[in-house]
Amino acid sequence: MTVQDEAPTSEGAQALEVWIDQDLCTGDGICAQYAPEVFELDIDGLAYVKSADDELLQSVGATTPVPLPLLQDVVDSAKECPGDCIHVRRVSDSVEVYGPAAD
Repeated sequence: MTVQDEAPTSEGAQALEVWIDQDLCTGDGICAQYAPEVFELDIDGLAYVKSADDELLQSVGATTPVPLPLLQDVVDSAKECPGDCIHVRRVSDSVEVYGPAAD
């Protein structure tokens, strides 16, 4: 079983952050459907992450923390994204645990 296949749990949870590669975003909005608190489509038709204050983060490579209650929704967004553009990584070592570069 790989890290990507494991179900997220609250026990031993590590801080995670998420970012979107807009160059690969197809604008389907699946992420915003799964986790509207974390993702939003902008007027350019691409998805972006949002800050904890609900601010759209449009700078290239902008990350936002993944709130533990929304972890499964964010993971599902990464798994279902047709553009494979959602990256979830550990804050401690920047290793991608969900998304296209996860082992």
